[in-house]
Amino acid sequence: MARDRTINVPPASAPAPSGILKVSGKELIGQDGKPVILRGAGLESNVAGGHLNMENFITGYPGHEKFMRKALKNVLGEEKYDYFFDKFLEYFFTEKDAQFFASLGFNCIRHIEDDANPDLHAAPGGQNGDWHCDTGIHMAFFWEYVEFQNRTVAIWEELARRYKGNTWVAGFNPLNEPCDEEHYRLLAFYERVEKAIRAIDPDHILFWDGNTFAADFSKFGDPLPNSVYAIHDYSNYGFPSSPEPYKGTPEQKAKMLRSYERKTAYQEKIGGHIWNGEWGPVYASPDDGANWESINEDRYRVLKDQLAIYEERKISWSIWLYKDIGFQGMVYVSPDTAYIKRLKPFLEKKKRLAADEWGCDVSTVDHIFKPVDNWLLEEVPGIKKRYPPMWNVTTHVGRVLRNILLSEELYPEYAAYFQDLSFEDLEEMAASFKFENCVQRQGLNDAIKPSA
Repeated sequence: MARDRTINVPPASAPAPSGILKVSGKELIGQDGKPVILRGAGLESNVAGGHLNMENFITGYPGHEKFMRKALKNVLGEEKYDYFFDKFLEYFFTEKDAQFFASLGFNCIRHIEDDANPDLHAAPGGQNGDWHCDTGIHMAFFWEYVEFQNRTVAIWEELARRYKGNTWVAGFNPLNEPCDEEHYRLLAFYERVEKAIRAIDPDHILFWDGNTFAADFSKFGDPLPNSVYAIHDYSNYGFPSSPEPYKGTPEQKAKMLRSYERKTAYQEKIGGHIWNGEWGPVYASPDDGANWESINEDRYRVLKDQLAIYEERKISWSIWLYKDIGFQGMVYVSPDTAYIKRLKPFLEKKKRLAADEWGCDVSTVDHIFKPVDNWLLEEVPGIKKRYPPMWNVTTHVGRVLRNILLSEELYPEYAAYFQDLSFEDLEEMAASFKFENCVQRQGLNDAIKPSA
């Protein structure tokens, strides 16, 4: 018997007091003409970070979602597979999560309630070569084949029909972190999808990410109407690869500010509002060594100094991210839950192998991969200029050998942890992601609440 996959869409709630937002110079304004600054957190794109568009570091699997799902279906069978993911989706974001959002003073979620901001994280063919596009490869074929662009336009036409007139939607973000080495293809696509959306929904704001992971606007010309141009402002100081511990020295603050100003030079030039769609450090855990709390104090300092920049300039932002298994989230799945206890050996192995790209500590595998890096630099020195420009050879090697090849061999190992689980066991695994089974990252939440 075929499974009913009909999505029941509830009716719209009462209109938001702000009405549909629009762009007015450097401000977003509601129907009353008063300025609105969006402040919230990422449940990621498509709909939710780690939720409808899953990511490896958020929920613990290796590599790419599509192949993880295939491996799980092989060991669970279709009925148990469907049951587990239905429960996972049900529990990941509930009324209690929404209440916690509201308690922080947020008015924006990427994507779900209050002023929502839907964005497309995994476009057909992949708009960049990273894991979160879920193509399973390191190439962005979205730019090479028009059929992928056609499908994406069709997706946005349907979303525009669905949300037309919805006052709880702040706007649409047609592509998350595009990476077009030739630049002009991105601009041409933006013009095309803008016309397609506007033909159906002429009112909602459109949020356009800069090229190359929302950091490069060097080829952008005149702004499109009723549009906001979006950055992602991750600071190197917030990651294990930081050149030095962040102590908030004048020199470090100046470097952080220069990075922000470089990313926002285009918005300042056109006099537009700024939407920072992703930002925020990653955090250490007790398993990372005796100095993990000191590391996190430095990361909270990064967070606070970035917030000071945003507050002074009155920009809108969405911190990355809301919920995960203990790496970056505002709340994270408790170590005492069934999911973490069962998968702990695998999660420790994945960290030791630096299998994920995001925020990994490559020092544990440097002795293996540094010779490969050096060999490539000696034999093909042009790799230093390989796109994207912020990736060094270590990142390129890690993307192909660890994030893809190694992770492909880890799929069966991850899936084996689900072998022979009963429906009751799967229920308990999925329920690990309920808000009441999560821990709040208090240092992070205390830092951002005054600015929300």
